[in-house]
Amino acid sequence: MMKKFLTVAFFISIGFVASRCNQEQTDNSIVPDQSVQTLQPSPANAGFESKEAWGKHIVTIGGCNHCHTPRKMGPAGPEPDMELELSGRPEKMPAINIDHKDIESKGLAVTNMTEWVGPWGISYASNISSDPTSGIGNWTEYQFILCLRTGKFGGAPAGRELLPPMPWQDLGNLTDDELKAVFAYLKSTKPIHNIVPQPQPPSMAMKK
Repeated sequence: MMKKFLTVAFFISIGFVASRCNQEQTDNSIVPDQSVQTLQPSPANAGFESKEAWGKHIVTIGGCNHCHTPRKMGPAGPEPDMELELSGRPEKMPAINIDHKDIESKGLAVTNMTEWVGPWGISYASNISSDPTSGIGNWTEYQFILCLRTGKFGGAPAGRELLPPMPWQDLGNLTDDELKAVFAYLKSTKPIHNIVPQPQPPSMAMKK
């Protein structure tokens, strides 16, 4: 009787050990050893088929069309007019009819998306299409990167300041490769000749 009991206990023990081994192997297959993993280098153009495609992706998720592309009326209201993609505030568009002094004194901002009136004065969305005379077609890659890194239009040290709502402080944190991709895409866009007005200082400053 005792011999039969010991035999049963032996096989139970073997089964328990085997099940633990199988469990440990399963756990290891679910949670691999992190110490042996290595980071793989990022593919060229962040996995996009071209630098231009990568740049278009950044422009899209960055919301550049919200301000730099004029609006047209669509089924759900105003929407970007992609026939005028990134051409800025239309030169023949009437100015926003608003009491500038009242807006400035209250620290408010009024916009039709391509024209902004606020405490800083009036700013207009620039033409950043590839047009060589009214857009950025003649800009160099270096100028473009410097513009977004310094907040100076055209990247020139003596250039005018980029005004709100242009978020150059945020865009300037993009990597060189990301900014180069954006520039490559902008240079590939349809050139649209549209002369954007120059920004205006606050009305109260103009009266001094």
